[in-house]
Amino acid sequence: MKSRSLKDLDALRQKLAQQQASDALAAQARAEALRQARAEQELFVRSVGVVKPLNPQARVPLQSPAPSPEPLQLQRDQQAVLRESLSDEIDISRMIDTDDQLSYLRDGMGRDVIRKLRQGDWALQGEIDLHGLRSDEAREALGGFIRQAHRQGWRCVRVVHGKGLGSPGKTPVLKNKVLRWLVQKSEVLAFVQATPSEGGAGALRVLLAPGSGPSHLTGR
Repeated sequence: MKSRSLKDLDALRQKLAQQQASDALAAQARAEALRQARAEQELFVRSVGVVKPLNPQARVPLQSPAPSPEPLQLQRDQQAVLRESLSDEIDISRMIDTDDQLSYLRDGMGRDVIRKLRQGDWALQGEIDLHGLRSDEAREALGGFIRQAHRQGWRCVRVVHGKGLGSPGKTPVLKNKVLRWLVQKSEVLAFVQATPSEGGAGALRVLLAPGSGPSHLTGR
């Protein structure tokens, strides 16, 4: 029993000695780190001189930059462009009336609309000339023009597409495409061939649905 107590005492002494040695090493490491920090501080002071802290009241708090505004109008225009992906392949043979003069009337509209449009009951309020434009350029320009005219509340506009006399084989390529594009536009209610003084077979009188802008509808 006595022998066992002596062994326990020796083990306790060894453990205590190990703990003291570990504490001494930790203290030595802390002292070395403190000396290193003081040496770096002294080196900094010798390099730049005495530094005076800023007055806390003179400090300007920095604010995070405000998030960039979302281009909502651009998004709306892009969505409109997607909606206006006009096809060149649509069959319009049953939509277009080609009697003595060309005309188109949206379903649900009275036949008197064509007569009034030809007579000029709606005064022209704007026009677009697509001469010299490539097909993709003309399609984009026409779509933008119709959209803007509708926003402004215009009711009647002229679209000049040309007679196609300069095209290979004198085929009115652009004219036929313009007819297809217009019948796909929800803003377009009707169109007729322009009068001779307004371009004849090379242009169209187009009637638009009432828009959000001021209307300039005039009768005679």
